[in-house]
Amino acid sequence: MKRLTQTLAFCLLTVFTAVAQKNYVSEVWVSDLGNGKYKNPVLYADYSDPDACRVGDDFYMTSSSFNCLPGLQILHSKDLVNWTIIGAAVPNALPPIETPERPEHGNRVWAPAIRHHNGEFYIFWGDPDQGAFMVKAKDPKGPWSEPVLVKAGKGIIDTCPFWDEDGKVYMVHAYAGSRAGLKSVIAICELNAEANAAITPSRIIFDGHEAHQTCEGPKMYKRNDYYYIFHPAGGVPTGWQVVLRSKNIYGPYEWKTVLAQGNSPVNGPHQGAWVDTPTGEDWFLHFQDVGAYGRIMHLQPMKWVNDWPVIGIDKDGDGCGEPVLTYKKPNVGQTYPICTPQESDEFDGYTLSPQWQWHANINEKWAYYAGDKSYVRLYSYPVLKEYKNLWDVTNLLLQKTPSDNFTATMKLTFSPNPKLKGERTGLVVMGRDYAGIILENTDKGLVLSQVECKRADKGKPEQANASVDLSQNTVYLKVRFSCDGKKIKGSEGGHDLIVMCNFSYSLDGKKYHPLGNPFQAREGQWIGAKVGMFCTRPAIVTNDGGWADVDWFRITKK
Repeated sequence: MKRLTQTLAFCLLTVFTAVAQKNYVSEVWVSDLGNGKYKNPVLYADYSDPDACRVGDDFYMTSSSFNCLPGLQILHSKDLVNWTIIGAAVPNALPPIETPERPEHGNRVWAPAIRHHNGEFYIFWGDPDQGAFMVKAKDPKGPWSEPVLVKAGKGIIDTCPFWDEDGKVYMVHAYAGSRAGLKSVIAICELNAEANAAITPSRIIFDGHEAHQTCEGPKMYKRNDYYYIFHPAGGVPTGWQVVLRSKNIYGPYEWKTVLAQGNSPVNGPHQGAWVDTPTGEDWFLHFQDVGAYGRIMHLQPMKWVNDWPVIGIDKDGDGCGEPVLTYKKPNVGQTYPICTPQESDEFDGYTLSPQWQWHANINEKWAYYAGDKSYVRLYSYPVLKEYKNLWDVTNLLLQKTPSDNFTATMKLTFSPNPKLKGERTGLVVMGRDYAGIILENTDKGLVLSQVECKRADKGKPEQANASVDLSQNTVYLKVRFSCDGKKIKGSEGGHDLIVMCNFSYSLDGKKYHPLGNPFQAREGQWIGAKVGMFCTRPAIVTNDGGWADVDWFRITKK
């Protein structure tokens, strides 16, 4: 049965929600092998540009969220292998807040850094169109402060704060060539004691044009009197990890490549976080860009040799390691239960579950989280007058893809406004190209279609590959993601995986009928393809619309 009795579910809702979130274990990807070892990636999901810090026995991680809200999802781990989502640092909106909302694909939150200083957590990030922002909190679960613009400037990205022993505060950052007209350099400025405003201009302290094109994503640390800047170079799918060091914060810096693909199958292993364990081990988190699934997160062992870090396994002893596929788990003093980021949702809560994100600043009129009724109600929201396809839609409720092979299924009841035509809802796989299985109220009644839109990001129209008329408004929608490891030769470096999606539907939740054509998933703007739901109506003026009640959304093997 889906639920307990309504009374018992209502009384114990908070307890069950907390337990389910704490102990969630995916059916489709678990890094912990259960024998003291783990496999990479530790997260087969689009946690791009990850950064992490340790506070006591706890590890906290965040990553780029771009235009997706809640932004800056916070993940927690006790052992760097098993992670759960505990909240988001920007729960509702990023400035500036505009009405109507609009998706800003690929903009907003780039490459954050999370740090803990003097009892407070800080997250810095660069908005490529505005500058460096910061939020802080006593508890990583929140509440977090409102975003503060620390340093205004177009093209300032990949910001990281650093507190020195003498009390001075600095921020290291990079520049986005698309906005600043300059890239492949690393810069540092000084901040005030509150770390909420720059008090000096930025000084370029490293130029990577000759040896490390596209150097960016810097993270600053200090060890044995050396200032270290860890940064990636070489481009998102094809790059490598560089470390700079100097005994003066402004340099001059010497450099060393410390992690590269080598003979491993892990392309572009770079950009991430150095963390240590309570037992004194060193580890490095980084991403791998695989195309439609986004930038998935790996964990590498790390050691220090002659005051240089060596990441991964250095088989030839040259000081540059290559990624591991399996390895012994970090020694954190004890063993913790297996858990993974949340995926499936029974919608038994009264707020948005932490795996979900909208495609823009959140409008409170998009949804009703009816935990006592065990569904989320999505209200049809008007599309913009300039609407061309779902790339233009803000109220897409989506989550990251959690593995290479999995199935997403949802139960949906559609209640369109009988006075309107053209309201739509359904299951969607969203990226630069998208596809879905979509229910629409038409002049002929309810019609279920498998739709596809290639080059959606270029404004191309959506097309229906197949349709069926429905005589009922409750339907089960399914998409199967499959990948056999084959790659798109024409992608940058030839590393993007070929990811195929097949759609089907059921009227009784038991027998499923294929509908439409196989769809090759494609990444979005700096993010992986995402899967989820929506409910829209045409761009017309009306005082109310219909809705869709989503009973559940489940991620399974088959």
